Parts: sequence; structure tokens; C-alpha cells
Amino acid sequence: MSRIAALLLLFCAGLAQAAAPTVLHRPISLDTGQGTLHGSLLLPQGDTPPPVVLIIAGSGPTDRDGNNPAGGRIDNLKRLALLLANEHIASVRYDKRGVAASQPATPDERDLSVERYVDDAVAWSRKLKADPRFGQLILIGHSEGALIASLAAEQADASAVITLAGSGRPVAQVLREQLAQRLRPADLARGTALLDRLQAGQTSLDVPAPLRSVFRPSVQPYLISLFRQDPAAAFARLKVPALILQGRNDVQVDVEDAERLQAAKPDAQLALIDGMNHMLRISPRDMSQQRDSYNNPDLPLARELGERIIAFIQGLPAS
Repeated sequence: MSRIAALLLLFCAGLAQAAAPTVLHRPISLDTGQGTLHGSLLLPQGDTPPPVVLIIAGSGPTDRDGNNPAGGRIDNLKRLALLLANEHIASVRYDKRGVAASQPATPDERDLSVERYVDDAVAWSRKLKADPRFGQLILIGHSEGALIASLAAEQADASAVITLAGSGRPVAQVLREQLAQRLRPADLARGTALLDRLQAGQTSLDVPAPLRSVFRPSVQPYLISLFRQDPAAAFARLKVPALILQGRNDVQVDVEDAERLQAAKPDAQLALIDGMNHMLRISPRDMSQQRDSYNNPDLPLARELGERIIAFIQGLPAS
């Protein structure tokens, strides 16, 4: 009996090894005509071209792997790419213009805008669409990347869009709420006046000390372009299948944001994941207890996140 059990274990192990695809890990670059962007390609080997996911990182100097110099090493987007590769789904993740290896493409952040980020996502998408190694194209955006994915999807001729912790409200509205909660009355009045100027398309050198890291003059042109956008309206314009994923323990983006996106596009799938935070990991609700998930790259992603993404992509209608 023990010999039979051992043989069964060997057989099952062989099946598992056979099911795991061979995955090519390759650098990939894109000449935009306005600088070169750099990324990473994961390409599972198989008999037919696999679907390919373009992973778009969130706000600020967040790199292709999900890491930001202001925080610790996170690697959540890298882990997502590896998870997809093991399920025969290819991916490209890239350093945004002005970030990490793509920093030389736009070395001055005064020259960044939402529109340029959208153009770059469209250019990456067209490169992947023209490559016979790939099947359907899916855009996945994390946090602010969700907005970029929504804005780029039609020009990119994407087959689907997946948002991860994407806001459903204009960013200026969110910032006003945050300022009201965190600033003293005198600083709040100056912060509100600054937001008014930026929303009117005007920069300002009068930045309260507590807000200089967020509203420094060099980043204000980008914020002006961002404040023009309405994430829910952009999401409503999508004509392709969409999946909204949101963690219930996310302290940066609310469940209500995900519900706003779903209300804007009622045929989109919505999954609220218990225990998941903004870094796409299971974590306590209390922010003071979430620090490990913001600086420990070895923590796994929430299991349901991967399950939902894979099931959604595998269930897409053939194009």
C-alpha cells in the first residue's frame, strides 16, 4: 500500500511539473520617438500564443515591479507577473516615463502629464498587438494606473481592462477630503486655495510646508493634468469587458470607489476581497499594522486576487 501511495505521489508530481510552463524572462524596450521606455517581458512557452497583460504601475515614481523610492521594496507587480506566467498568461510591465530605467526619457517631472502616460500605454499596447507571439491584450492598472488603463483602452484596442485599487472619484476631491482631516485650519485654508488654483490650471509657489512633498512646484503641471480626469467617467466609456478588484482593508482607496466604478459600468465584474490592502496583500485594517506589507517583498499576494484575475482572463470571449 505504501508503494502504491508513493507511486501516486510521483505521478502527481510529474503532472504538476508538466503543467508548469517554461517561461522566458526577457528585457523589452519601446522607442517612443520621445525617449526609450524599458520593461520586463514574461512569456510562457506553449503551442498557441498566450494572452498578454500590460501592467501599469500606480502614482509617483513607482517602477515596473511596484517599488517606490519613498517606501520599501514591495515587488507586488513583479509577483503578479510571475503568478500570471504560471497560468500561461504573458505580461509586460514597464518603468513609466521619468521613472527608474525610463527616467532619461523625461528627466524633468515638469514635463510629465496623464496624457503622456496614456500615450505610452497605447504605444506599448500597439507593440504587443503587432507581435505574433501574443494573443488577446488585457490592460491591468494598479491605483492611478487603473485610470491610465481606462483612458488608454480604446486606442490600445484592448480586449479587456482590470483595475486594482483604482479610485472612482476625481483626485482633487479625494485630496480635499484628506486635507480637511489632516491639516490645521490655517494650513487647510492655504491648501484649499492651492487646490483651487491647480484645478483652474494655474501653478503656485505658495505651498504650505506640510504639503511641499505632494504639491512641490515641479509636480504641479502633472497634478493639473490629473485633476482634469474623472476616473468613473473614463471607466464608463469602456466598451470591453472589465473587472474591478478592491481590498476591504485598503486604507488608501475605499470600497466606495470600486462601487462607483461598477455603477459607472454596470456590466463590469466587481470583487471586494476580504483582508486585502492597497499593496494587494492580506493585512490588518489598522494602517499601523500594515507596514510589513509596504516593505516586505516576500509576502504573497492575496490568493483571491490571482484567482479572480485568472478566471476573468480565461473567460474572455475569443477575439
